[in-house]
Amino acid sequence: NYTSSRITTQGKKSFKYGRVDIRARLPYGKGLWPALWMLGENISTVGWPACGEIDIMEMVGGANSDNTVHGTAHWEQNGHANYGGSNKLPSGIFAHEYHVFSIIWDAQQIRWYRDDILYQTIDITPSALSEFHEDHFFIFNVAVGGNWPGSPNASTTFPQTMKVDYIRVFQK
Repeated sequence: NYTSSRITTQGKKSFKYGRVDIRARLPYGKGLWPALWMLGENISTVGWPACGEIDIMEMVGGANSDNTVHGTAHWEQNGHANYGGSNKLPSGIFAHEYHVFSIIWDAQQIRWYRDDILYQTIDITPSALSEFHEDHFFIFNVAVGGNWPGSPNASTTFPQTMKVDYIRVFQK
C-alpha cells in the first residue's frame, strides 16, 4: 500500500572525482529510507556491486535513528564488500531543518561530511577498489520499507517528502 520514488541522472550526467554538496531535509519515521547516492555508469554491463556504489547519505527512519545518517562505499571483492560510517546529530532530527551532505572524492580517497563535519574516509588506492575510479551517476530516492528499515508501523506519519534545495558538483 506504499509507493517509493526516485530521481536519477543515469544516461544524462555522470562524473568522476570532485566535491558533491547536497542540501536536503529528510523524511522521518519507521520504515522510511531516504538516500542520496551514486552508482557506476557501467552498471548495465558489469552489474552491481562491480559498478561501485557511493552512498553520500542514507538514513534508516525510526524513533531512535531519525537523527543518524550513514555514508558507505560498496564494491565487488569475491562478492559484495562495503565500508562505511555514520554521523549523529547532537540534537533534533534530520526532518527539522536542512543539512548539507557531502563527499570529497579524488584518486586517493572518498571522505564523507555532514554540515562540513568529517565522519568517514575510505582509501580507494588498492586495485580491488577500481570501481571508484570510473564515472558515477546520481540517484535520489525515498524508499518505504525494505530489509534495513523494516516496514512502516502505526507511528509512521504519511505523506512524507525529502526536500532537496540544491546539488552542487565541484570539479577541477
